[in-house]
Amino acid sequence: MQLRRLILDPRLDGLRLRFAVAVTVLMALLAYVALLDSSASRQAAERAKGPAVASSPRAQAELAASTPARNSYREVTSQPDWAAGTARGTVAASGSVRLAQRAGSVTVGGRSFDWAAWQSPWVTPGHGFTELVPSWRATTPTGTFVALQVRAKTAAGKTTSWQSFGRWSSGTDEDLRRSLDAQADGLSTVATDTLRADSGVAFTAYTLKVQLYRATGSTATPAVHSIGAVASQLASSVPPVSAPLLGARALAVPAYSQMIHRGQYPNYGGGGQAWCSPTSLSMVLGYYGVKPTASEYAWVNSSYADPWVDEVARRVFDFQYDGAGNWPFNTAYAGTRLTHTAVTRFASLRDVEKFIAAGIPVELSISFSSGQLSGAPISSTAGHLVVVTGFTSSGDVLVNDPAASSDAAVKRTYDRGQFEAAWLRKSHGVAYVMRDAQHAFPTGYGLS
Repeated sequence: MQLRRLILDPRLDGLRLRFAVAVTVLMALLAYVALLDSSASRQAAERAKGPAVASSPRAQAELAASTPARNSYREVTSQPDWAAGTARGTVAASGSVRLAQRAGSVTVGGRSFDWAAWQSPWVTPGHGFTELVPSWRATTPTGTFVALQVRAKTAAGKTTSWQSFGRWSSGTDEDLRRSLDAQADGLSTVATDTLRADSGVAFTAYTLKVQLYRATGSTATPAVHSIGAVASQLASSVPPVSAPLLGARALAVPAYSQMIHRGQYPNYGGGGQAWCSPTSLSMVLGYYGVKPTASEYAWVNSSYADPWVDEVARRVFDFQYDGAGNWPFNTAYAGTRLTHTAVTRFASLRDVEKFIAAGIPVELSISFSSGQLSGAPISSTAGHLVVVTGFTSSGDVLVNDPAASSDAAVKRTYDRGQFEAAWLRKSHGVAYVMRDAQHAFPTGYGLS
């Protein structure tokens, strides 16, 4: 204020006025330099701390939009893997874990079952994740079942509760093969086959626990051959179409239509639009020569075509979800007939091309609205399973689409860009990968 009075005082001579103005300008320049230095210091501090963490769902969505999807599949399948975990009544031998002694008991469907458990060490995918899908392979004699649970952890050390993916058995006992109702704990939810982080939450690690059950008094034991999970950081938008990678290749996968089963066995979903997953799975099993045998589908009405599809639907059906599309239930059943099966996620069709080149067809989950997938036998779908059987020389996708009205119409060729978007848009690249002993998975995907 004194400077202001000096400047405005008409009694000051010219020299004093010029001096006052110079001092004012100098002070303003010094303040501006200090402001720049403070801003630079803050920016340097932020760089030292690393990437900023979005503080609101909107900010997180904007951050996710600028980053690609990241997927990491890890599994436990070897003797050293099992030895690294914590056993409670289980024993590992020949690459599998079995129930050795009772750790506790539960009642299921009015029957008593003894249980034992095995837990993995904490798994760190190397990136944050907001979704996780588990899968497993197990042998479950009559009167036995397995159950997989997951616990996830944030960077701040907060952990979810043990989230369950239900009970699973390869048999037909309704009590022993069912997911659970939606679960929520303030950090995560489980929707049938997928663990999802709540809004504003991201996880950095997880641990898997498998529980093995047998009827009390029985000496039978389930055997768990592998457990695994794909942890995913989801992209918020569909990326540009990928460039073709490996050229033309077509696998001789048999073609089966789900629609010819419309109205069959309502207690297993009733065929038709409800059976895309088991029908696609039947095609892959047929490719490997291990689809259900005549004795296994002898219960099916003899007038029904492709009766093995009915048998697969019966074996993958989730009696809680009331559907045949539970992802890990499908691959778990396939695992009773094949050497290795899993649910995973891929970032683009270039990944799928590598599996096709290895002689391995891949089952994918797609969704699309009217006009988004030219040549499809249905106009739209919120979720549909198909089998990729190859690629054309230009990179378009050869697909066995079970939604066709007949077996003869199942084989389709879809535009690469349209199909890739349909796959990545909602399921974010979900894939069933399955092989027999004569094939090997491509390296770099965490699959044995």
